[in-house]
Amino acid sequence: MRPLVVTEFISLDGVVDSPGGGDHPHAGWTFTDVPFDEAAYEIKGRETEAATALLLGRVSHDEFAPVWPTMEEFAEYNAMPKYVVSSTLAQSPWNNTHVLRSLDEVAALKQGDGGEIHVHGSATLAQGLAAAGLVDRYHLLTFPVVLGSGKRLFPTDAPGARTSLKLVEHAAYANGVQLSVLEVQH
Repeated sequence: MRPLVVTEFISLDGVVDSPGGGDHPHAGWTFTDVPFDEAAYEIKGRETEAATALLLGRVSHDEFAPVWPTMEEFAEYNAMPKYVVSSTLAQSPWNNTHVLRSLDEVAALKQGDGGEIHVHGSATLAQGLAAAGLVDRYHLLTFPVVLGSGKRLFPTDAPGARTSLKLVEHAAYANGVQLSVLEVQH
């Protein structure tokens, strides 16, 4: 079975909305509110090496597809298979992108051969994947900011959302960012 990894930039109050830009009132908070420390992003290089496929929700796909193909640092991601969970997207112009219509199709993808499947952004999708028991690991870079509002990785009002996690890696950086790698205890 292929491991499914959700990787997020997250605020102290659990918001994952618009960390690099977007519609949130504090969009770009990872760049504007916290000094850059290259060491904090080392996990991103490891993720690029470990991922064999990307899984995205429709909104993240629509934000990433026009930008990532033009960025050399995303060459590996651009080449690998990408899957978008959407009931409305017909097709994608992004190289090697496939549309999945349901979480059942995601579950089938996990059962196939291959390595890690990584979810970047896509808070709504990540919540659905967690509720369906499909997430195996979280990679969280927690930024020392409180945003107060926005999409959250872990909803506060979801019945049955209790999940046990095991911390398997942790690091803290000079800029206050903390890395937590957490395995879901199924």
